[in-house]
Amino acid sequence: MQMAVVNLHPGQTVYCEAGKFLFKTTNVTMETRLSGPSGNGQSQGGGGGMGGMLRQAMGTAMQVGQRMLAGESLAFQYFTSQGGEGTVGFAGVLPGEMRALELNGTRAWFAEKDAFVAAESTVEFGIAFSGGRTGMSGGEGFILEKFTGHGTVIIAGAGNFIDLNPADFGGRIEVDTGCVVAFEEGIQYGVQRVGGLNRQGVMNAVFGGEGLSLATLEGNGRVILQSLTIESLANALKKAQGGDKQGPTGGLFSTHAG
Repeated sequence: MQMAVVNLHPGQTVYCEAGKFLFKTTNVTMETRLSGPSGNGQSQGGGGGMGGMLRQAMGTAMQVGQRMLAGESLAFQYFTSQGGEGTVGFAGVLPGEMRALELNGTRAWFAEKDAFVAAESTVEFGIAFSGGRTGMSGGEGFILEKFTGHGTVIIAGAGNFIDLNPADFGGRIEVDTGCVVAFEEGIQYGVQRVGGLNRQGVMNAVFGGEGLSLATLEGNGRVILQSLTIESLANALKKAQGGDKQGPTGGLFSTHAG
């Protein structure tokens, strides 16, 4: 399992999702806030007396509401180096890889839920909803994390990473919905059913182990996939403990010991 060791310049700030922090040097301060960064290195705020405070409170409430709806952590932890250079360590929550994405302000990045680990305070964190009704059936892909601004953002996933560009494969690839880690703005994300409502479609869904949906990624841009899905890891652990009686039919007919 990888970790990210971040060296901070004096006065530089990075933030992480609660639960991703590992260690820091003593000259690095830690502060927990509900508000996210504004993209200019400061926490979001309205400024200007009572009206500014009200706008700040409303903005923070909307951010927290979005993150709560998405099942994300409600708070961020901010780390700032004081009086010299400092060091902070972060990690994801599953055995796998980490990746540093460099944002230059021209293209946003989208990532699966819980992929975010840490970022410079000049990177804005947001929630995006993708796929409409079909996205809802895709589970992992319906709610996405969105990163904009300038600077470095660190993401993590399970297993090994592979970088692909759909343009190198005829402009479109189809993957398990749980394998998508992140993709650049400009890539069109969607969710489609596995086959039609016919005999082969039912065979794919029942015996193929993929459920009823696949994620589709179209366009010209960078896509990061992971070799291990959270669902497959959870099922493997349940099976090893004797708590998952799937049998030969896989997902649709699996039973769980209560």
